[in-house]
Amino acid sequence: MRKKLPILFLIASVSLCAQDWSPTFSEAVMVAKEKDKPIILVFSGSDWCAPCIKLDKNIWGSQEFKNYAAAHYVLYKADFPRKKRNRLNEMQATQNRQLAEKYNPDGFFPLVVVLNKNEEVLGVTAYKKVTPIEYVAHLNSFLK
Repeated sequence: MRKKLPILFLIASVSLCAQDWSPTFSEAVMVAKEKDKPIILVFSGSDWCAPCIKLDKNIWGSQEFKNYAAAHYVLYKADFPRKKRNRLNEMQATQNRQLAEKYNPDGFFPLVVVLNKNEEVLGVTAYKKVTPIEYVAHLNSFLK
């Protein structure tokens, strides 16, 4: 039991620090409407796109972004992994393809789309080599 306790603590602490991304886009829209918040829709290639990986590590994974986003945004990541071990279930893959047809028809990665609660595009951006606070300010510039 002593050996299992540190492992359980580690799992619990990782889940508490995990980014609060909506599991489906429809859930993200529902929460955005309920809480009157904009949506950050991220098109990512999590296992092959170097700028996507940097964006995930440097911005989405930062405590500054996590704290701000929890209070001000609803998040959804439309991921397009290529490695077999990271393959999405068919329902999620289909949903992400449909979102790409609507919001990312040119297939840019990473692409960050800021939407209002009615799914209207407020702004579009990508990876930028800036601090998390500067990136939040950039995202917020679309809300005006």
